[in-house]
Amino acid sequence: MAYRELGPAAGGGRPLILIHGYFSTATVNWVRYGHAAHIAAQGYRVIMPDLRGHGDSARPHDPAAYPRDALADDGFALIAHLGLTDYDLGGYSLGGRTTMRMLARGATPGRAIVGGMGLDGIVHTAGRGGHFRNILTHLGQFERGSNEWMAEAFLKTVGGDPVALLNVLDTFVDTPLADVAAIDRPVLVVAGIDDDDNGSAQALADALPRGDYVAVPGNHMSAVTKPEFGAAIAAFLGA
Repeated sequence: MAYRELGPAAGGGRPLILIHGYFSTATVNWVRYGHAAHIAAQGYRVIMPDLRGHGDSARPHDPAAYPRDALADDGFALIAHLGLTDYDLGGYSLGGRTTMRMLARGATPGRAIVGGMGLDGIVHTAGRGGHFRNILTHLGQFERGSNEWMAEAFLKTVGGDPVALLNVLDTFVDTPLADVAAIDRPVLVVAGIDDDDNGSAQALADALPRGDYVAVPGNHMSAVTKPEFGAAIAAFLGA
């Protein structure tokens, strides 16, 4: 697993792990639009992994390398590798779902951020990958300007590996509502005001005992590019 850091070196800032979304990379989600720099300016040591099958991390083609919940397993492995015991954790889209899986399985961040994710995308993952599976198995066949065409264009921009990314879809795991309700940590749910790709973000915040919902401009693809997105995370962490 490849990861990047921004901010004070080890021991010089509170660690914050931020996990990117599907098709994307740590650089695209967190560095390119200034979010990591904004948070690091508050004294955080921002740690940004590339998920398995993405970016500069390993992209094996063997389906056996993608067991269920592998991304959460990788998150726990990164925490252990860095020797973190007091840290914060968050992610966007698939990174938000991975954050929820880690929380449900016992991760103990001081605070957590779940971006671009609604309640349905957490408790009902079945079929959530259908849109992307269709894109990855029909590359070059979509009408210019369609949602599928734009997703394929983004895939090309980041140099994504279609075979590895198809395998990533098989790692998805539901988080039962009872497990969501048992997460007793402060959690910021932040999503675009026009983002309903994964259900209601407000409903997810309401299902969390200590959930807080903040809406920012944009839809699922654009909200993560807005300065308001990084500002909302920074404000939550600094509260």
